[in-house]
Amino acid sequence: MHFQFRIAGFKTLPLEGTRHFERATINLKEMKNTMPQTGTVRWLSVRPESRAPVQPLNEVAATTAHGLTGDHYDGTNGNRQVTLIQAEHLQAVAAILRMSTLDPGLTRRNIVVAGINLLAFSEQQFQIGEAILEMTGECRPCSRMEENLGPGGYNAMRGHGGITARVVKSGKIRVGDVVRLIPGGNEQ
Repeated sequence: MHFQFRIAGFKTLPLEGTRHFERATINLKEMKNTMPQTGTVRWLSVRPESRAPVQPLNEVAATTAHGLTGDHYDGTNGNRQVTLIQAEHLQAVAAILRMSTLDPGLTRRNIVVAGINLLAFSEQQFQIGEAILEMTGECRPCSRMEENLGPGGYNAMRGHGGITARVVKSGKIRVGDVVRLIPGGNEQ
């Protein structure tokens, strides 16, 4: 017997090993909009110039026109106004590189978040403190990771680089702020 598994709006997939023919409908859109977990901002920074050291902060203003105040991406590219990385991924990269800890400033990301899967924000809006952001893509590592983290740094960051986002509602972001999905927030 085969079990037919159907995702609403997609083709029917057979699952082997079941005794009865049944249909189950899972609405993928509903699943993407369901995230009861929240995260927490653990670290903030801006990069005043392209190759300058990052400046850790306790709070920063996020604006729709300029991104993060004081960052070198300030107003230059709406799709990369803010970069975020998961604290859990910093731990993974440190382990790969045989380091006990990893200074988040070395990754040159603006915001370190713990407790939530940032990739789940794909095609979604999310709130951090007073600001609302929208994920615009993955933040892939650059050659700078090899310089900052040492040999193998680039490859250690692959798959762990975090995300890029644009600001859709201005507001303050502070260390300790809650990070949460806005269900249906990307629907106009």
